[in-house]
Amino acid sequence: MAIKQRSFAMYLLLSVVTCGIYSLYFWYVFTEDLNRICSEKVPGDKPSMNYILVVLLSSVTCGIYYYFWLYQQGNRMADAANGYGQTFRENGTTYLMWCLFGSLLCGIGPFFGMYLMFKNMNVLAFNYNGEHGFAM
Repeated sequence: MAIKQRSFAMYLLLSVVTCGIYSLYFWYVFTEDLNRICSEKVPGDKPSMNYILVVLLSSVTCGIYYYFWLYQQGNRMADAANGYGQTFRENGTTYLMWCLFGSLLCGIGPFFGMYLMFKNMNVLAFNYNGEHGFAM
């Protein structure tokens, strides 16, 4: 099954229109796709938990678990990129810093961090689909 490349602008639009419900669905699918990509290219990778559990744990920990999850996913994406012969300048620390300290930039930092995640995931999806013979 091919992994879709996704548009950041469409994500923002649909998240606003659906009052955040699309965002939950998107991150659930994102996590499942990243688990599939990493299972093949990252030796010893431990799959990320279901995103619904991430939301619940984040609620219990006042949002702290979300930042831990974000850091993990960024590092997993960087490791998977190496498996495809790619190199990302961004890793878990980059996404974490954009979300935490980027908020001081009139609140746009977290959006830029998300954009970088979208960009890198689209590169991984392109490589995954190409390697498995899916039409691009």
